[in-house]
Amino acid sequence: MSSSHRLRDVEQQRPLLDGQQAAVDRAAPSGARQLWFIQDCCGMVCACITWFLVLYADFVVTFVMLLPSRSFWYAVINGVVFNSLAVLALASHLRTMLTDPGAVPKGNATKKYMESLQLKPGEVVYKCPKCCSIKPERAHHCSICKRCIRKMDHHCPWVNNCVGEKNQRFFVLFTMYVAVISGHALALCGYQFITCVRVQWSECSDFSPPVTMMLMIFLCMEGLLFLTFTAVMFSTQLHSICNDETEIERLKNEKPTWERQTRWAGLRSVFGGQPSMQWMSPFVGLKLPTLAARRTWRAGAEFSV
Repeated sequence: MSSSHRLRDVEQQRPLLDGQQAAVDRAAPSGARQLWFIQDCCGMVCACITWFLVLYADFVVTFVMLLPSRSFWYAVINGVVFNSLAVLALASHLRTMLTDPGAVPKGNATKKYMESLQLKPGEVVYKCPKCCSIKPERAHHCSICKRCIRKMDHHCPWVNNCVGEKNQRFFVLFTMYVAVISGHALALCGYQFITCVRVQWSECSDFSPPVTMMLMIFLCMEGLLFLTFTAVMFSTQLHSICNDETEIERLKNEKPTWERQTRWAGLRSVFGGQPSMQWMSPFVGLKLPTLAARRTWRAGAEFSV
């Protein structure tokens, strides 16, 4: 069969197998790597709102509840714990947003490229008609990212990116840390409210009682909303990882054509290696652009973070 017969413009068909995808990756053109960022207005607004709400919670906890506290060690311990968790949450958000989720090279389904794959006679691969790329196994096209994403779970506007093969770990960490700081903020609000009632709202905060009350009420509402949402997302992601099934595959009720991994194998494939404290860090594997890369970027070339 000719290359034109091997390549079919079918999106909802059995895609490339693992061996075929390895050949695709080897034969893919090696262009300059670029910073991954989705230019979606809704996603950028949601990401900014997420950062604003986390920083708002940090402001209320630090300046409204902890600094005016009479107990030095209570303020220091809770301040260090809450701010550390907030930094980890924001770092996980950045890594999720700026990490390539596993995008398939765009526009690689050309006749010349198909010939370079050296497919066997009668072997069939499938092409996504939307982004004109060879579609690997378990990949789905995202209409917002305008790319096919390997093991795409869903597109999350709050991180302005798809959750896929390469950034699912950071999304899980983001939901976990936000849920933890939301619960921590609620506990601090409850203790602060009891303390203020006991002293009749005198000397319990540097702000006036009405302002203190409004700030704490808004923080409680935010904490309840974020705790519920992120706890559900965190448990859903862990369930998907342990079952080796993405959310799209579950909603579409797709029958698995791949060999499912065990729970521990799925966790190790997402978080990397054996269980360790590195699983909890969003900074593992972070590569900053070198000086040479910055110089080429100034000249107009693309670079990666």
